[in-house]
Amino acid sequence: MANVPHGGVLKDLVVRDAEISSQLREEAAGLPDIVLTERQLCDLELITNGGFSPLEGFMNERDYKSVVDTLRLADGILFPMPITLDVSKAKLDELKISPGSRLALRDPRDDEALAILAVEDIYIPDRVKEAEKVFGADDPAHPSVAYLRNRVQDYYVGGTVQAIQAPNHFDYVALRYTPAELRSHFKKLAWRKVVAFQTRNPMHRAHRELTVRAARQRQANVLIHPVVGLTKPGDVDHYTRVRVYEAIMAKYPNGMGHLALLPLAMRMAGPREAVWHAIIRKNFGATHFIVGRDHAGPGKNSQGKDFYGPYDAQDLVSKYHEELKIEMVPFQQMTYLPSTDEYQPVDEVPKGVQTLDISGTELRRRLRTGASIPDWFSYDAVVKTLRESYPPRDKQGFVIFLTGLYNSGKDTIAKALQVTFNQQGGRSVSLLLGENVRDDSSIEKSYTAEERHENAQRIAFVSAELARAGAAVVVAPVAPLESTRQSVRDTVLHSGGAGGNFFLIHVATPLEHCEKTDRRGIYDRARKGEIKGFVGVDATYENPEKADLVVDVTTQGIPGIVHSIVLLLEASSLL
Repeated sequence: MANVPHGGVLKDLVVRDAEISSQLREEAAGLPDIVLTERQLCDLELITNGGFSPLEGFMNERDYKSVVDTLRLADGILFPMPITLDVSKAKLDELKISPGSRLALRDPRDDEALAILAVEDIYIPDRVKEAEKVFGADDPAHPSVAYLRNRVQDYYVGGTVQAIQAPNHFDYVALRYTPAELRSHFKKLAWRKVVAFQTRNPMHRAHRELTVRAARQRQANVLIHPVVGLTKPGDVDHYTRVRVYEAIMAKYPNGMGHLALLPLAMRMAGPREAVWHAIIRKNFGATHFIVGRDHAGPGKNSQGKDFYGPYDAQDLVSKYHEELKIEMVPFQQMTYLPSTDEYQPVDEVPKGVQTLDISGTELRRRLRTGASIPDWFSYDAVVKTLRESYPPRDKQGFVIFLTGLYNSGKDTIAKALQVTFNQQGGRSVSLLLGENVRDDSSIEKSYTAEERHENAQRIAFVSAELARAGAAVVVAPVAPLESTRQSVRDTVLHSGGAGGNFFLIHVATPLEHCEKTDRRGIYDRARKGEIKGFVGVDATYENPEKADLVVDVTTQGIPGIVHSIVLLLEASSLL
């Protein structure tokens, strides 16, 4: 029997509103609309299909503050993660949004109206407090804190939603289940106990052995429930991972396991995230949930220490065990015993018995260099899939992002790099100059900060697609704001696949030199007011905080700078 939904009722809004969906669609056509971000789209899908039960919309201020402070909704129900709809001041003013407004929420991929939001309130969140309470620290080394700082808008809009339709998906449709569909599947197969396994990484033999062991100990079945929404920047893309999961499912005992995909935007919030994941799996019908060591941890903080303790997540899930009503299965670290050709939990291996392990770092090294991966660690079909998607480093694409003032020498460096990479061969080389991906004379135009940011995002998207295909991409916008540069980096890391290799080069040539050597008179025109928002004249350039390389044409020649960049790539095994 499937587990009872969190809060007692599965809030499947698509089913609830099916009879009025046509009227809602007609209404949405005449409403002001908000085009959702990728994270908001993931959140809305799980709100409307019941995955986030008992939520029926984006959190109002009362629920938001309660969740941040107490891990509970205002009515006292346990829910550890703020689910919010952030909107810019410009959008609020443009659409005249106020309490009582009705807004159409649209899919960014196809512009389909997915739901109507009935606005309850509009509020300004304390983002520093949100970072400290939810993620443990206001530290930009945490990907969700960086997202909160650089991508989240200044206002949150709270309210309930009415569902028009679920988002359309064209990939792995047969593996996408709503909570109601998965519950029906369990019922059809008479699965009474279901152990859910959360992952955002490829699976190997140790994961298979762990989940099979957990199921057999509890006389249960296994739900492999990987995240295919937003994960940590730099993670293996979901297309590759799903092919890996499909290959490994064939290795499970017949009838034991089932694969279903979860369109979740992870926050990497460690302990809070583990409780959230448990609630979500409970809503999908699971009775047991595997919580790993450092579950949903983002890695190291700015001081080089782990954000969370190794067992913080398990401790918090245990604390709320009575309310969660889903049994936690602690993740057991598995190790390979060559003498018996089997995996065993580390703490059950007799002293003196030889064990073998390959770390994630070592696996990535072997994939990068083409070194062999033994069959005791993974399956041939899994390794083949990973090698197809992640070729050796010298075959992967990359993005060189040159930032600096106009006439700092960045364009000259970019052109010299293009020639150098073409000479070396082995990759196609793409050069994107100027502030606009379609116009390399765009430096002479006036831009607002928002327009510069939007143009940089277009450059980031094109760069990521080219790098994903294995190209060497050299771009050279001014990109004066740190938030813009970080957003570009995130886009390349998230969308570039194996080509998500990003290098920020700060061309730190002083303004005085840039202006003195400006033969085209662009600075002079800017000082006369003919060009508005010109960086270095009436717009500020923020020096990069963490450039991979800082160069200056007043102290270094172009050949030397190009050689320094080549050495940087060689040190990363890309050349």
